[in-house]
Amino acid sequence: MFEDRKIGFIGGGNMGEALVRGLVSAGLFPVDKISVYDVSSSRAEHLTSRYGIRASHSVSELAKSSDIVVLSVKPQVMTSVLGDLRDSFSGKPLVISIAAGIPLKMLENALPEGAAAVRVMPNAPALVLQGASALSRGKEVSADQMEMCLALFSAVGKAVEVEEKWMDTVTGLSGSGPAYVLLMVEALVDGGVLMGLPRHISRELVLQTVAGTVEMLRESGKHPAEMKDVITSPGGTTIQGLRVLENRAVRGALVDCVEAATKKSEELGKH
Repeated sequence: MFEDRKIGFIGGGNMGEALVRGLVSAGLFPVDKISVYDVSSSRAEHLTSRYGIRASHSVSELAKSSDIVVLSVKPQVMTSVLGDLRDSFSGKPLVISIAAGIPLKMLENALPEGAAAVRVMPNAPALVLQGASALSRGKEVSADQMEMCLALFSAVGKAVEVEEKWMDTVTGLSGSGPAYVLLMVEALVDGGVLMGLPRHISRELVLQTVAGTVEMLRESGKHPAEMKDVITSPGGTTIQGLRVLENRAVRGALVDCVEAATKKSEELGKH
């Protein structure tokens, strides 16, 4: 799809690898147009041997040979990485950051004048190409560049564009959301075990229940409450279970956890 472009990844951790895998699987870039730099040489070797991509020996080398640079590094080292990048580009690059809490203004101030910056919040299911990613564009990003970014993250799941002011909320919702879902899955599995099911059977039933419910909701296009009412019979088992969840304020707790995570993301961004 983008045969004439070269893309480089600074940081080859789990999320970096997920994006590489998505690009290769979708055929968006030829493998010889994809490069990676990681401070761990063994990590870089793993990616090159598994996906057939190229390894760069430094941040500067990668920047000089890439039209698009993806910053998949920890927020704590972003300032150092941006310092290494500033004088390394040969033109006006497209820089994509997936570091939590790093605002577009910081990226644009640290990059060469005219460089296009896009801020992205992906989430963990991107590791199995089922991620949810929200993207915010900087002031220099063209329509074609944004289309390219959306295609890149669509290769590892769903991708949507949002205003940057919503990125902390995205972080608290879909960024942290997989952990909330996993906690609920763990509790449901334990509930089955408590009532006598072997753990492996309880696990399989819960996983399929969650996956099937999501697909049912997606295909129907209905509000979750409407779907819930459909499967809740008068005087039946489901309404008894739901009464316990309402008495324990589970609904409010989930809303509160999104709020708390959003506020934490805002706090991290300020520092």
